[in-house]
Amino acid sequence: MKHSFQNFQVDHMTLLLQPRLYNVAYVAFNVIFGVTPENLLYEKRREWVPGQGEQSLTFAVQVGQAAPDDKAKNKTIFAVVQPSEPLTQPSHVREMLDSHNSAALWQHIALRTNDLLAFHKFALERGVQFITPILKDDHDDLIQVFSGEWFYPGIRSSGMFFEFVQRRPSADSLLAIQEANRELWFRDKTFLGLYGEKEREYQSGNVTPFLDFALFEKIENEIKGLKIWEITPDHIQRCEDMMIDFTKKKNS
Repeated sequence: MKHSFQNFQVDHMTLLLQPRLYNVAYVAFNVIFGVTPENLLYEKRREWVPGQGEQSLTFAVQVGQAAPDDKAKNKTIFAVVQPSEPLTQPSHVREMLDSHNSAALWQHIALRTNDLLAFHKFALERGVQFITPILKDDHDDLIQVFSGEWFYPGIRSSGMFFEFVQRRPSADSLLAIQEANRELWFRDKTFLGLYGEKEREYQSGNVTPFLDFALFEKIENEIKGLKIWEITPDHIQRCEDMMIDFTKKKNS
């Protein structure tokens, strides 16, 4: 059964770039993708070393508008991030790129839902791990949450995760979030808060996976040896029941 909150649409995507590519990409977005000053949604900076000046952390551009009926929900948006820290300072973005020997890496895709609280509860009950609570971006009138990364036991972390977002949340949803969170991250805090959380994960060497490794292996064993076309609805249901049962036992 597909729930209404599972009718996802791509809200935006976040792209990590090596510094050498970062400024060239900005030019390319302007020239090739037709980005105008009005399409630059934000650009954030930080001075890492006092006296050495600000460095650009990230910028976001709108490269398209699908339909005029709801401008907040039909934009095509890329957020672009570079490792702007000094080379002597740790950077999880640099580590993500360098560890994959990559000049560019898609970090996360933001999927928009009509009911983030319902989806979040549904996902938690089935073992999905999140690295933040549900956060409120006051400037953009949205709520969002970030998942763990997609990888499995015995391999390095992938650098890829999901953001789930709801635009124009109801007053009831906002009240529920306020009751759950003592401190809300607002516009400047959402990006920097996520950035800081990923930095803590990578420096600790303990990156949160999307699914607990023990749960991953249980699901893997349930469908072991099967081809995709051999996985039946009964297999899917047994896996879902297992996910719910595993999570209940883990949280008890």
